[in-house]
Amino acid sequence: MLKCPNCKSIDVGKIGVNQYYCWNCFIEMTISKGQINTHQVEEDGTLSSLDDLFSEDERTMNF
Repeated sequence: MLKCPNCKSIDVGKIGVNQYYCWNCFIEMTISKGQINTHQVEEDGTLSSLDDLFSEDERTMNF
């Protein structure tokens, strides 16, 4: 089960291939090579990276 690295919520839904959305704090996540990349959805629909807010350990998938 995927937990949001930001709010630790399990209220995460799949929105595409390796793409997820946290319904608690409204961030989008993509998973690539076991690494979670986090993005904020802007008003115009573009994505801004939030990866610099999290350590590498917080962004690593735990299987």
